[in-house]
Amino acid sequence: MYLFRLQRRSLLMAGLMVSFTIHAEQFPVNLGTLLTEEEITRANITIYPDGQNLPNGQGSVLEGRKLYNDQCAFCHGESGTEGPAHRLAGSIGLFSIWDPLRIKRIMEVNGLLVMSTGQQWPYATTIFDFVRRAMPHPTAKSLSNNQVYAITGYILYLNDLVGEQDLIDKNNLPQIEMPAFKRFVHAQ
Repeated sequence: MYLFRLQRRSLLMAGLMVSFTIHAEQFPVNLGTLLTEEEITRANITIYPDGQNLPNGQGSVLEGRKLYNDQCAFCHGESGTEGPAHRLAGSIGLFSIWDPLRIKRIMEVNGLLVMSTGQQWPYATTIFDFVRRAMPHPTAKSLSNNQVYAITGYILYLNDLVGEQDLIDKNNLPQIEMPAFKRFVHAQ
């Protein structure tokens, strides 16, 4: 008796599904609008690890320091380690199965057990991409490409990855090797 009910329900469901699919083409949905090529190009702002899609422009670390103090220090602190927002510079991370005494060593050196952007992200281009899309928090996407290059350079400087006099642009940003690069498995 149970199998008969189960078969009957299964046949009913199959019939309904076939019926809905046959009649679905008769009712166009008409949701949304088609995008123009210009709109697609404007929305395509993804920056890839190899630097593909990086815009033209350049920014110096010194310019970045001024912009950082004006736009970023309120949330991230003057040195990138204070403030309520994510830490931008500092610690090398937490406990590791390959290095069980890491916590003890970190506590002896600086007492920070939090991974920062500079120590956690594998590509410098990701910093540029994130700053351009989401920062400064109250007015996201308000910075020019030159300003984003400058702030990215300053964040890299806070992590001792570039010099104070360096100029960051689309050619040298992908060449900067981040400390976390070796901790990731990379697709080829």
